[in-house]
Amino acid sequence: MISRTRKEESVTISYIPDKKDLSILKLLQENARVTVKEIAEKVHLSTTPVHERIKRMEEAGIIKQYATLVDNTKVKKSLMVICYVSLKQHGKNAGAKFIKVINNLNEVIECYSISGEFDFMLKVVCEDMNAYYDFHVNKLSETENVGHVQSIFIMGIIKQTHQLVWE
Repeated sequence: MISRTRKEESVTISYIPDKKDLSILKLLQENARVTVKEIAEKVHLSTTPVHERIKRMEEAGIIKQYATLVDNTKVKKSLMVICYVSLKQHGKNAGAKFIKVINNLNEVIECYSISGEFDFMLKVVCEDMNAYYDFHVNKLSETENVGHVQSIFIMGIIKQTHQLVWE
């Protein structure tokens, strides 16, 4: 089901995926390089409807992007740190300024706005402890309005996935 609504001169497409769409999404999450022909064979449709379904899900924002997952340890980015950050001031503008800075820091690969004692949780990847020290002291701690930072060093990865599952 597709419905279109006008919002500030942009078109928002609302699309509710059915079971075939979810099967297609599962295959794409497992391997984004899978061909439309291979998907069609596995979901028992011809290539044209599969292609149309994928396009609709892309247009609706269900499929946000296609990505290559990289093993950080094999590209000299072996130190992974979770940083909890609290801001000194909590106004709308203060938060927006912090987010703008974070979006420009290459070491930060994920950032979440969270509840509780801290305001943000960052996932930071660096080459080593020296690189993290430089990031922490010269970039993150120098960011305007940063109050407290708590760093937690990842010792090992038990589970890491980007795949959503439907049952």
